[in-house]
Amino acid sequence: MTRTGTTYDRAVESGRAAALQALALLGTETEKEFDALVALAAELLGCPTALLNLVGEDRLFVKARTTPGAMSFERDTAFCDRTVVDDRMTVIDDTLADERFRESPFVTDAGVRFYAGAPLHVPDPDGIRRAVGTLCVVDDRPRHADPRELAALAHLATLAEALLDARRTALKAIHIATTGEELVTRLGRQDHIFRQAEQIAAIGSWRLSIVDQTLEWSDNVYRIHGLPVGDGPQLDDALRFYPQHIRPTVQTSLDKSIARGQPFGIESDFVTADGRLRRVRAMADPEIVDGRVVAMVGVFQDVTDRYALEQQLRRSADTDALTGIANRAAFDRELQAAMERARRDGTRLHLALIDLDGFKAINDTLGHGAGDDVLRLTGAALAEPWLMGSIAARIGGDEFAVIVEHPALAADIDGLRDRLESVLRVPVEANGVVMTSAGSVGIAAFDDDCHSLRDLARRADTILYSAKRARVGTRNMRRAA
Repeated sequence: MTRTGTTYDRAVESGRAAALQALALLGTETEKEFDALVALAAELLGCPTALLNLVGEDRLFVKARTTPGAMSFERDTAFCDRTVVDDRMTVIDDTLADERFRESPFVTDAGVRFYAGAPLHVPDPDGIRRAVGTLCVVDDRPRHADPRELAALAHLATLAEALLDARRTALKAIHIATTGEELVTRLGRQDHIFRQAEQIAAIGSWRLSIVDQTLEWSDNVYRIHGLPVGDGPQLDDALRFYPQHIRPTVQTSLDKSIARGQPFGIESDFVTADGRLRRVRAMADPEIVDGRVVAMVGVFQDVTDRYALEQQLRRSADTDALTGIANRAAFDRELQAAMERARRDGTRLHLALIDLDGFKAINDTLGHGAGDDVLRLTGAALAEPWLMGSIAARIGGDEFAVIVEHPALAADIDGLRDRLESVLRVPVEANGVVMTSAGSVGIAAFDDDCHSLRDLARRADTILYSAKRARVGTRNMRRAA
């Protein structure tokens, strides 16, 4: 097979297409674990755009990307086609200097000048690992990637493959679970194979009878619950393994699926019989007889390890590397969510903006090391327990923000401002010289006139700079006196 000068091995392409089809990912919605992974790739390699792509027969499909743009392209035009065909990391320091790609529309129209991509592999039906996509970064400037950066990209590609493998395993287990009863009836040995698959995937099957509300569990569902294998529990007993605040959500979601004859799926925290906190996913399809839902048949999976990996990726992508608190992207997302909660529930919400006074003087006098110490100490001060879970973020060089939702803090805004200003007084020392950084604070309340994140931020910004002017005026009066 050939396409625009590129030779394709027919057998390889056939195996690759089968491996890609088993993932059921082409054209699907974005998923948070992949979004977190590309965000981390962009940050580690210092590129504005990172993408996770899946390469189909004729088109490339974007599963996740850090910047807005098209979600599919002609395969022939994409750098990633070369990465998949060669099945090795591809690095192009300057696309204009590479005769293979200088005429590509990504270069001539989109202005891509640098590309680095690592292939992503999953097994085909014969167990051969095939390159089905790429994790890549691009820049509009030519550059020479540091070997450590390329090593980081390769490590992230390994994590991406682990996520793809986990999805493939879960889909395969669902298929086994939904057809398992028929297979067991036809051939007893399939039961042994099914049990092995359950244990390998940390997954089990279950069936809920609608008529009498009885549950049937496979052995591995008992193991995940930390219970001895035995008679299936009643539904109410099974729900008690979920944290109390989650139980109504699980019950409501299940009731809706039964009423509408639709698939059921939920992922949440879970506490085993011996008190271990885990993360589980429950999924099921309706069993319909004569147009009525008579049962829900599905799988129950322990996804604790995958969830921990996802949370680690998200923390890395959402955390300011110097201060250890949230970065600007995470702040925007958290503030938007807080505003939606305040509108929906009628709760109080305040935004505190902070600007460090004297930070430039400390940098200029004591050096950037002392300046970094100020930023780290400020981040630590804004993460203290007295702020009662408020989200703190570094949103600029010496600019910070705190999202305040706790009723006790909202009840005394003047006290909150005074205490913030107090903890922001940070002394630093270098070469025997001691200087103190302080912070001006502006706190704005959210109300119906705040139609967007920008409206609330602008209001807090105005209050902040009024506070800064007042502080400068007070300082000048003291000097005059």
